[in-house]
Amino acid sequence: MTFTLHVDAERWRAHTAGVRDAVRAAIGSVPGGAASGDEAHHHLALGDLVPVAKGNGYAVGISRCVREAARLGLTRIAVGTVFEAADVLGSYDGDVLVLTPFEPADAAAAEEWSLLAGGPHAARLLRTVGSRSGWDALAAGHGPVRVVLEGLTSMGRFGLRSDDLAGLLSDSSTSSALASGAVVVEGLALHLPISQPSTDHRAVPGARWKDAVVAPAPPAGASARVQEALAWGLGWQALLADLSERLSASGAEDAVTGLTSAASLWVSHLEDVELASLRSALPDIAVYPRIGTRLWLGDRGALRARGTVLAVHDVRKGEASGYRQRRASRDGAVVVVGGGTAHGVAMEAPSAVTSLRQRAVVAGTGVLDAAGRALSPFHLDGAQRWFAEPPHMQVSLVRVPAGVVLPAVGDELDVDVRLTGIHPDRVHGLD
Repeated sequence: MTFTLHVDAERWRAHTAGVRDAVRAAIGSVPGGAASGDEAHHHLALGDLVPVAKGNGYAVGISRCVREAARLGLTRIAVGTVFEAADVLGSYDGDVLVLTPFEPADAAAAEEWSLLAGGPHAARLLRTVGSRSGWDALAAGHGPVRVVLEGLTSMGRFGLRSDDLAGLLSDSSTSSALASGAVVVEGLALHLPISQPSTDHRAVPGARWKDAVVAPAPPAGASARVQEALAWGLGWQALLADLSERLSASGAEDAVTGLTSAASLWVSHLEDVELASLRSALPDIAVYPRIGTRLWLGDRGALRARGTVLAVHDVRKGEASGYRQRRASRDGAVVVVGGGTAHGVAMEAPSAVTSLRQRAVVAGTGVLDAAGRALSPFHLDGAQRWFAEPPHMQVSLVRVPAGVVLPAVGDELDVDVRLTGIHPDRVHGLD
């Protein structure tokens, strides 16, 4: 094939198992080995790693991520969209959480949700709900629908503000939905930013809870992310306690029992030391860290993208080639190599610049682009080579100066690309 991802399976699997064990140790679960029987129940009581399999499947593909999650003994996974859930439910026996919140106004997604709700795997689906409209649509149904409510954290993307969440859980219609079994709540989701929050979220209105909650001092050295997660966790426990009292008073004992699983936090972007800090502050709540990039791509050396050389052409100075007939500035060669825009080559997101040096690099790259020059991600003879012109859909034309030993057709060139954005023709090592 022309654009491939090579995986050192032994090294890669050792890394993923290490991440699983480190997470379990941080949240107080038992590290090592596949979860089964009593051990599986122990993990779920304390929480467990929830691998994320979404988008391009972190270069290896969603289906392989799902298979590897099962190999690791993990009984829950998270996908990005309901459409991805439809693709994996038939090949995975555990629970599948959809990260994008359910929103009835999203007609295409709502239609897919309706199809899955009537299918054979509906009982294993968990919906994220981050709006009152999403909750009301589910509460009005017959269920049962399993949901994880999402709080609007400093990430500022999806979720209910804490005051809105409190209002939702105190609403009589919510009690009715829980009592009837239409909705089963299985925790609170907190999508935290990668950078530490710059605002003290214990003090802003969106993080204040009922006066009865007296927040203890956070653990010594707790990060801003931990402090934010702790504020949400304490408030969540208080809301659940209040809800349980009201359900019990109304005689809905089954619904009270069902709230046991709701004493859970599903968190993103907490490091192991932060998970341990959160666990020490919230010993009575299950913690489910949702991890994708660190799990699948944390050992970058175990994965290598390569493009196959398909043709090599000598060119003279001034000779034109490619769609745009750009002329060579000196003697050399044009190497045609597998890997183009369809594979994700040179398809990059805007740079997240945070320093003067990074700004200078981006500015310099922009000047070169304006002059018609762009470095390709392909490496030959120890150097990154220039594009002859922008990459085509499935191949790229790369200029190589005279004096460099040229590759033969069939050779492979290393490609330095962002693995979360590529679509290789084939993955070697995991099949």
